[in-house]
Amino acid sequence: MKSLVVFIFALFPVMAYAEPGLNALSMSVNQDGTETYSLSIQVLILMTLLTFIPAGILAMTSFVRIVIVLALLRQAIGTMSTPTNQIIIGLALFMTFFVMAPVFDRVYDEAFQPYMNEEISSEVALMQAGKPFKRFMLDQVRETDLALFVDMSGTEIDEENIDNIPFSVLVPAFLTSELKTAFQIGFMIFIPFLIIDLVVASVLMAMGMMMLSPLIVSLPFKIMMFVLIDGWVLVLGTLASSFYVA
Repeated sequence: MKSLVVFIFALFPVMAYAEPGLNALSMSVNQDGTETYSLSIQVLILMTLLTFIPAGILAMTSFVRIVIVLALLRQAIGTMSTPTNQIIIGLALFMTFFVMAPVFDRVYDEAFQPYMNEEISSEVALMQAGKPFKRFMLDQVRETDLALFVDMSGTEIDEENIDNIPFSVLVPAFLTSELKTAFQIGFMIFIPFLIIDLVVASVLMAMGMMMLSPLIVSLPFKIMMFVLIDGWVLVLGTLASSFYVA
C-alpha cells in the first residue's frame, strides 16, 4: 500500500489544504510570482490526472518486461490459457512493486515526506519525485535506443548531467529497450522447450505415429521438466535480478 501511495504521489502530488469559501474558480498570485488555485480546481485536476496511472505503470516501471516474459513462457510451455491472463498480470504487477521498491523508497524520502512536512512546495516535490524514476529508466535503457529518440526530437543532451533528459524522450526509448530485452529473455526461455518438441516429434515420426500431435505428448514432459528444475523461481529470480536499480 505504501508503494502504491508513493507511486501515485510521484506522478501527481496532492495539493495544499483547502481555503474557506466557495471560490471554486479563484486564483491567487503569490509574492514570488507563482500561482495558487483553489482546492476544487486542484482536486479536479488531480482526479483527471489519476486516469493516467495505468499508463505510468506501463511506461515508467519494470512491468512491460516482466509481463511479456511471463506471456512468452506460457506460450513456450504450450498451456495457452494456464496461467490465466489475470494471474499473469497480477504476478507481473506485484513483481513490479518488488523491483521498484528502492525507487518508491527514494520518492518517499526525497519528495513525499518533505512535502507532507511542508518543507518543499508541490512543484519541487513533483520534480524530486520524478528523479528516481528517471534514474531507473536511464539505468535500463540502451544507449542506441536513447540516441535514436534524442536525434528524432532534436534535443541537446548535456553529457555531464544526463538527468536533464526530458520524459518525452526518455520514456519511448525506455519502452523500446524493454521490449527488446523482454524478447531476448523470451528467446532463451523458448530454446529448452523447443528441443523437447523436436525430440518428441522425431520419436513419433520414427514410430510411424504421424497422426498423433507432438504437442499432446510433449506437454506433460515440458511441465514435468519445468517443475523439476523449479522453473518459476528461476524465471522470476532472473527477471528481478535483470534490473539494476541505482
